Amino acid sequence: MEEEEFEFTEDLEAILHLTPEVQLAIEQVFPSQDPLDRADFNAVEYINTLFPTEQSLANIDDVVNKIRLKIRRLDDDIRTVVRGQTNVGQDGRQALEEAQIAIQQLFGKIKDIKDKAEKSEQMVKEITRDIKQLDHAKRHLTTSITTLNHLHMLAGGVDSLEAMTRKRQYGEVANLLQGVVNVLEHFQKYMGIPQIRQLSERVKAAQSELGTQILADFEEAFPAQGSKRPGGPSNVLRDACLVANVLDPRIKQEIIKKFIRQHLSEYLVLFQENQDVAWLDKIDRRYAWIKRQLVDYEEKYGRMFPEEWCMTERIAVEFCHITKVELAKVMRTRAKEIEVKLLLFAIQRTTNFEGLLAKRFTGCTLTDKPGQQKRPDSPLDQTNPFLEDDPGEDVGSEKDEDLAKPRKPKAPDNPFHGIISKCFEPHLYVYIESQDKNLGELIDRFVADFRAQGPPKAGTEEGGAVLPSCADLFVYYKKCMVQCSQLSTGEPMIALTTIFQKFLREYAWKILSGNLPKSSSNSGGLTITSLLKEKEGYEAAKFNVDELCLICSILGTAEYCLATTQQLEEKLKEKVDKVLVERINLTGEMDTFSTVISNSIQLLVQDLDAACDPALSAMSKIFCSLSPSLSRSDPQMPWQSVEHVGDQSPYVTSIIMHIKQNVPIIRDNLASTRKYFTQFCIKFTNSFIPKFINHLFRCKPISMVGAEQLLLDTHSLKTVLLDLPSIGSQVLRKAPASYTKIVVKGMTRAEMILKGLKRSEQSSMLELFRQRLPTPPSGSDSGPSLSFSAPTPEQESSRIRKLEKLIKKRL
Repeated sequence: MEEEEFEFTEDLEAILHLTPEVQLAIEQVFPSQDPLDRADFNAVEYINTLFPTEQSLANIDDVVNKIRLKIRRLDDDIRTVVRGQTNVGQDGRQALEEAQIAIQQLFGKIKDIKDKAEKSEQMVKEITRDIKQLDHAKRHLTTSITTLNHLHMLAGGVDSLEAMTRKRQYGEVANLLQGVVNVLEHFQKYMGIPQIRQLSERVKAAQSELGTQILADFEEAFPAQGSKRPGGPSNVLRDACLVANVLDPRIKQEIIKKFIRQHLSEYLVLFQENQDVAWLDKIDRRYAWIKRQLVDYEEKYGRMFPEEWCMTERIAVEFCHITKVELAKVMRTRAKEIEVKLLLFAIQRTTNFEGLLAKRFTGCTLTDKPGQQKRPDSPLDQTNPFLEDDPGEDVGSEKDEDLAKPRKPKAPDNPFHGIISKCFEPHLYVYIESQDKNLGELIDRFVADFRAQGPPKAGTEEGGAVLPSCADLFVYYKKCMVQCSQLSTGEPMIALTTIFQKFLREYAWKILSGNLPKSSSNSGGLTITSLLKEKEGYEAAKFNVDELCLICSILGTAEYCLATTQQLEEKLKEKVDKVLVERINLTGEMDTFSTVISNSIQLLVQDLDAACDPALSAMSKIFCSLSPSLSRSDPQMPWQSVEHVGDQSPYVTSIIMHIKQNVPIIRDNLASTRKYFTQFCIKFTNSFIPKFINHLFRCKPISMVGAEQLLLDTHSLKTVLLDLPSIGSQVLRKAPASYTKIVVKGMTRAEMILKGLKRSEQSSMLELFRQRLPTPPSGSDSGPSLSFSAPTPEQESSRIRKLEKLIKKRL
């Protein structure tokens, strides 16, 4: 029995072996603290827990009874669950059978309903078959009656139309003809019927007869030039115009053409080419005449023509076309008599008249005319004189305070712009030549004024400021550009741009580059004697304060011209026709002003460089004041003979003096162009530091004390250079990082040169040092460790500490 139970237990364990996931789920659903419920239950450990000692075995019977009781309860629970599951299965099978029976019954009912619906549909079709036939018959009958009514109306209308045409009853014809035409459209698919085709031909014949008759009536009322006018506006002609609206559009166009031609016939006679009044100086009379004619037309014929014909505008437009041709003809004949003032006068009067037309008419009759494209205008910039608001106003009429105000809405384009004034475009070369001459005179006046007034003086409002002549130049440019854009946006704008380019270059050469001070050729190469004199108050040949001020003014002016020229180019591209935009290019002129800026900065750098050159040249020798033991008859001695480290050397003092003299002047005069002052500082540093390093190499041979003195001088110069952008200024401003990086890198290199020599130079320096030392005792080994090139660590540390103390004391 025990063997069977053991086998059953093994089989049960094999069956009930659950995966960790299932076991975890069971623990979450049925949490339990009983050790028997744990997945890793160990019977031995459990028994040891119940009976930890031999004495506890006395209660074994009670424990066994409890376990047997728990087993019986578990068996009862299992039995109940198993029996319950058996009943559930039986109930499920019974419910499934009942559901299948219900589905079969439902399917039978649906089939019955479908059969009944098919029978009902068949019954409805049989009932409505006769009704459909009646509907078709009614529809055909209605169409037949409608067609017969239209046919009756068409036949009667054609008869009435023919009768009214003969009686010239145009008022009734206008309404009837439109109705007949509308009715005839319904018979387009019946044109194969002879009667219908005959009626259509009679309508066309009546329309043709009406057109011929109406044209004859207008010819009679408004005869050709030279004959007496017997008729005039009448109600008959007014009704005839209404009929013409319904007829072929060519009839309407012919009426308009003949009337306008007859109405303007007097203009062609009065302003013939050989008449004195036809010349440009009396161009106002042309526009005065048409104004009177338009007023006369409105009074006499305004009600005769339909409003949608826009006859007043058509007369004005035809007048413009005739005037354009006649003016072009007379200007070709008398081209030599055209002067600038006369041309501008005629253009101004013409553009004023075109503006008047734009206020009076909409331009609706121009839509079918070629070449009437509107020119897009871009928003205007407010930064420079030629980029101010409203190109139609006179230059210089705006106030500075108005620039901050909101702009007015842009006026719509004038559809009549150029309708007459285009004829002046071939003769605008006179205007261009005049502007060429005027700009040449303006540049000459700038040159003369500069010579008469002299350069701007330091300490005055003009000192370092932008030259006023450049503002005058660009103000004049704006005036020319606006004026030319009103005359033409085509080739004349390209010609004017060429003139602008020419005088921008002349301004750069004659006013800016031509007035830059010449650098002194003898400022470099001064000897130590010159440096000694400089220490005593003598100054090296260099630019004076006024010349520095002039260079800064020219630099600022060139910068202003550069920025303004760029915006001038943008504005010209906005004004010119799109197909010509690529031909507007002022890059060369902007490069010219950039060159002036570079030359100005280079002059300032060269001047300060030249002032520092004598002091750098004196670096290879040191003043006797550093070594009192030397004779004053020989003011120079090599750096290897320096006996002690003192304050900074005289050449350093001289360099710092020149920097403090020049840099504040340059900075104050370039206050409005800070970036170019930074460029000046960078270029000077890039020029000075390599020169300084080069002169360091010329100071060889150098003793340890001499190297320390030069290291002190180098640190002093490094400090001054780092402070260069704000030296002498009450407002301390941090130098740009790019500039500081250059100074630190260059001067650190100079310091490293003084702290050690190349291996190739060590032998020669060691030999010189040995010659100056006393003979060492026999057996002793002095030598390389005492040389300048290889001092002991203790010596080097002591020397550097002393040098740092001197530097701190000086600072």
